[in-house]
Amino acid sequence: MADPKFFANKGPFTLQQLAEIGQASLAKGTDGALLIKDVSSLDKAGEGQISFLTNPKYKDQLVASKATACIVPESAADIAPEGMALLLASNPHKSYALIAQAFYPLNVKEVDEEAIHSTASIHPTAEIGEGCTIGAHSTIGKNVQIGKNTWIGPNVTITHAHIGADCRIFPGVRIGQDGFGFAMDRTGHVTVPQLGRVIIEDRVEIGANTTIDRGAGPDTIIGTGTRIDNLCQIGHNVKIGKNCVIVAQSGVAGSTELKDFAVLAAQSGIAGHLTIGMGAQVGAKAGVSTDVADGDKVMGYPAKGMRDFWKEQVLFKRLLSERKVTKNNEGE
Repeated sequence: MADPKFFANKGPFTLQQLAEIGQASLAKGTDGALLIKDVSSLDKAGEGQISFLTNPKYKDQLVASKATACIVPESAADIAPEGMALLLASNPHKSYALIAQAFYPLNVKEVDEEAIHSTASIHPTAEIGEGCTIGAHSTIGKNVQIGKNTWIGPNVTITHAHIGADCRIFPGVRIGQDGFGFAMDRTGHVTVPQLGRVIIEDRVEIGANTTIDRGAGPDTIIGTGTRIDNLCQIGHNVKIGKNCVIVAQSGVAGSTELKDFAVLAAQSGIAGHLTIGMGAQVGAKAGVSTDVADGDKVMGYPAKGMRDFWKEQVLFKRLLSERKVTKNNEGE
């Protein structure tokens, strides 16, 4: 159960309401009038609470769960404990997310929370949309535009940017500062004026202490629905498509484009002036120096196709084993 000192529960809801919210259906014989008071994990849920199963690895937790109700794929309905109310869903994790948002809405200002904190600094020319929250010590620069219902945490700085609606920008984020642009020369490097903006479309989430540089001429663009984790770096002129996922400590160098639904796993590094194709996936700690085609999966340093990467690992292991055997024979 979420700690009520930090999270305000908007329940209860009936199972019928939750089925509609979660895009799920009531299992046969399930009472839609049953009242649900909260969400919880399978192993912690109890009376009046709803949980979910998406990974078969946790089916034993479902069998032992004390939850009043659970969201499951139809294939798992038969293993649920007797008496547990079931919601059937093709994507239980998504259904749970929607239901959890009903109990604990995102971007909701608490009763004792200032919409615009008294210590926030907002330039008179900035345009702040209806329903926005701006946290303590955040700075919103000249002519910045922020769409409605966007939540901005403490200690954020935003300049040279247009931010869409329903975004979530977590503490310490830096948006719109100069890109890393200069002409290299033996007599000394010459800074290139960074004359672009940062355009962040609707429903984007940007994790704590991530930095997004403004463009050198073209804008830096973050597409609708994209999720960026903590401690990421987005270089100038980067164009990120819709619903991309960039995991912690990843970096994207200038003028690279990520097509829609591309995924960068943790600590991956993408060189500049590349294209990462639609739905492409880059493995953790990969170093990408060439384009990645639509739907391709790459990993390693330098990055290569996943099948090639694992074939190389098998080959290296075999060679090391053979070398060990040879050394042992020579020692005899």
